[in-house]
Amino acid sequence: MRIPMFIVYRKGSVSSKSPLLLYGYGGFNISLTPAFSSSRMVFLRDLGGVLAVPNIRGGGEYGEEWHDAGRRVCKQNCFTDFIEGAKFLHRQGYGSPQTTAIMGGSNGGLLVAAVANQAPELFRCVVCQVGVLDMYKFHKFTIGHAWKSDYGDPEKEEDFRVLQKYSPLHNIKSGIKYPAILVVTGDHDDRVVPLHSLKYVATLQHMNPTEGGPFLARIEVAAGHGAGKPTSKILREAGDIYTFIAKNINASWKE
Repeated sequence: MRIPMFIVYRKGSVSSKSPLLLYGYGGFNISLTPAFSSSRMVFLRDLGGVLAVPNIRGGGEYGEEWHDAGRRVCKQNCFTDFIEGAKFLHRQGYGSPQTTAIMGGSNGGLLVAAVANQAPELFRCVVCQVGVLDMYKFHKFTIGHAWKSDYGDPEKEEDFRVLQKYSPLHNIKSGIKYPAILVVTGDHDDRVVPLHSLKYVATLQHMNPTEGGPFLARIEVAAGHGAGKPTSKILREAGDIYTFIAKNINASWKE
């Protein structure tokens, strides 16, 4: 299986010491295509970073067959693709585990939290934005029932057994050196309710009080899932996120 990937970096030398940011989604037949982002430009230009966006299964980049290959009983393919993408980049000399951050939002938050459980040694920093993290109860809150098309139905034994294997909240282990993890949510998110993020970060802190981390939560007041957020809030959030990333992967500002 070949997984396509967009890789962007500033002209010049790229090495195993380069800051590396992987961004992914992998769900709901949504395609990730190149688009301008001012915050990512700061990472690329001023921190000398490399941005990689793997088009993992579950997305819509190659039609419904690609989507089907990463949903319900096949959901693990999303996580495997992302993990293998990180390994490929490291083998090719794009950063290393100590300089690698991963980021995703909503279904992408599920992605990065799941791979942090499955391959914590590959990453130094995780930014999980408004993620779906409690796969046992996601269907019980607001619009969560509509996500059964991709995740399956936790009330059905066959689907539950699949969810049980990757639910980020329920697969946190103790005594593991997890990467630094920043969970980002809004206190008025009515799509992916904040309980996902709050239960997840609390469990990380409880299970690993001295190992790995840090495990932090950034809760935006009077904010939802992201759409319609005022520019002032967007700027503050981006500043906090990229400061967290830079500190934990030792990315220094370049004039």
